[in-house]
Amino acid sequence: MASTQKSYPLAGLILTLGILAVSTAAIFIRFAQQEAPSLVIAAYRLGLASLILLPFSFQHARREVTGLSGSDRLRALLAGVFLAVHFAAWIISLELTSVASSVVLVTTTPLWVAIFSPLFLKERMRKEVWWGLGLAFSGGVVVAASQACVWENNQVTCTSLSAFFQGKALIGNLLALMGAWMAAGYLLVGRKVRPLISLRSYTLLVYSTAAVVLIGLAALNGYSFTGYTLPVFGWFLLLAIIPQVIGHSSFNWALRYLPATFVSLALLGEPVGATILAMIFLREVPMINEIIGGGMILAGIYLASLANRE
Repeated sequence: MASTQKSYPLAGLILTLGILAVSTAAIFIRFAQQEAPSLVIAAYRLGLASLILLPFSFQHARREVTGLSGSDRLRALLAGVFLAVHFAAWIISLELTSVASSVVLVTTTPLWVAIFSPLFLKERMRKEVWWGLGLAFSGGVVVAASQACVWENNQVTCTSLSAFFQGKALIGNLLALMGAWMAAGYLLVGRKVRPLISLRSYTLLVYSTAAVVLIGLAALNGYSFTGYTLPVFGWFLLLAIIPQVIGHSSFNWALRYLPATFVSLALLGEPVGATILAMIFLREVPMINEIIGGGMILAGIYLASLANRE
């Protein structure tokens, strides 16, 4: 018990570093998007991350995956497909909408997990989830309105309804939301498989599956994986190392010493960190509507997360 308590400060530090690491993802993606298609960026992110993990996990993963039943292997592969679509949808969304809106919307994953759990895992949904859903939905409306209406000179100016629904930002926001749904599917499908094998084996399996799916999608769209400048390949590598391997590994390590609810709530720091980094490196200042709506969404996620506090 004493050693575990001594690990709390270190776990908190590692968790903080993990949040900072994942907050860089949107920035690296935006820089890479100056040359590379989003599907290629997603494929490189998961492909390079899989290659980094391969020397440390392959032998162990091969033994453990062999011991899984056919249905469990299928679930793990399906989780990898969900993960692939999550990254594809979210990274494409960053082409079309602001970093603040995209990252806040994709961070709603815990809310959708709580909503879908009664349907797929027969878990009871508590009233906190409904309140959180209502608050987050209201925040989503405010974020969407930020793309259509602007507050200037003490008055609100809005575009036409048809222009709003034809706008790129709305499509980007919907893709970010789709990314959250796919991440929820990834977590729900993987929940039954994850306890059966070690974390490193499961991570390698789903990452490599997602990489294969993304490579296939990029190839089907006729995209090339070569011919980019050296800085772009640098962004690919940084994206795989910092937010993917370091960031997500930090969260998984912190879960050994900190309550899962605390870790999940700490992840709400990612939209804040990403927005600040976007202001610094991309000169992208969020509108007041995005700040208010984003705050409502994060508050809704927090409220829904209270349902799992026990």
